[in-house]
Amino acid sequence: MPHDHHHDHHHGLDPESGDRRVFVAIAVNFLLTFVQIIAGVISGSLALVADAIHNLSDALSLVIAFAARKIARRPADARMTFGYGRAEVVAALINYTVLIVIAFYLAVEGINRLLDPPQVQGWLVVGVAAVALVIDTVTALLIFRMSKDSVNMRAAFLHNLMDALGSVAVIIGGTLILLYDWRLVDPIVTLMIAGYILWHTAREIGPVIRILMLASPGSPTVEEAIAGMEECPDVVEIHHLHLWQMGEHETSLEAHVVLAPGAAAAQVKAALKGLLAERFGIRHSVLEMEGAADRCVDAQPVGHG
Repeated sequence: MPHDHHHDHHHGLDPESGDRRVFVAIAVNFLLTFVQIIAGVISGSLALVADAIHNLSDALSLVIAFAARKIARRPADARMTFGYGRAEVVAALINYTVLIVIAFYLAVEGINRLLDPPQVQGWLVVGVAAVALVIDTVTALLIFRMSKDSVNMRAAFLHNLMDALGSVAVIIGGTLILLYDWRLVDPIVTLMIAGYILWHTAREIGPVIRILMLASPGSPTVEEAIAGMEECPDVVEIHHLHLWQMGEHETSLEAHVVLAPGAAAAQVKAALKGLLAERFGIRHSVLEMEGAADRCVDAQPVGHG
């Protein structure tokens, strides 16, 4: 089962070019984080420090994504007979988990600041956040094409996209402090950033967990797969079916197939594999052919129980 599909090829971007883009994004994000933390401490802006911490998570998420891209391209071997493609799914789960932790941390700090709003130097906040917005936007654009075909790069892209939107919120907050001396806006903006991170992460982490848990894909459903296979001539019944995603773009199936008396097993198997590939896009299937004499007793349609 191959797992070294390079989906960047689909959009004309070879893996080496993609790696260079990620490396540049890592460098500028680490630089931005350093500048933001210093400016946040000097200005007393929690929102700016929060944005810096989030930006640090962006840089680290890109490091994880970069490493996962490299690992995922390794071919299958004796230790990893399914290949290393799931490294990118694991990386995505790590990045989303980090986002959740950061969001809760920012929420706690924001609530504390609501109770005791500090003085914030608005001009510095607005200036540094504006620079952050530019860098975050450039970073997001660097990895946007790769995010279309990789859950790993999509997690990193969401880090940067949300950070760019967070910078917009910080700019608005700093402007309101300058105009109206409304110090409460800083912790309020921090809470908004935390809520936004949680909302996006909750939407994206579910599919990642489903892949790691060997869940069936949204399409085809188990019922659709069984019904389609049982339409094939000389197929009496399908049972012990497993349908799962080996990776974001790779669905696999295994099942026991009960044949009609006198059916040619090799021909039925070939017909089923062709049907699965053409109708459902399933190009890796393992089919165990059974006759009336050796069929499983009281077999369930799904699973092996």
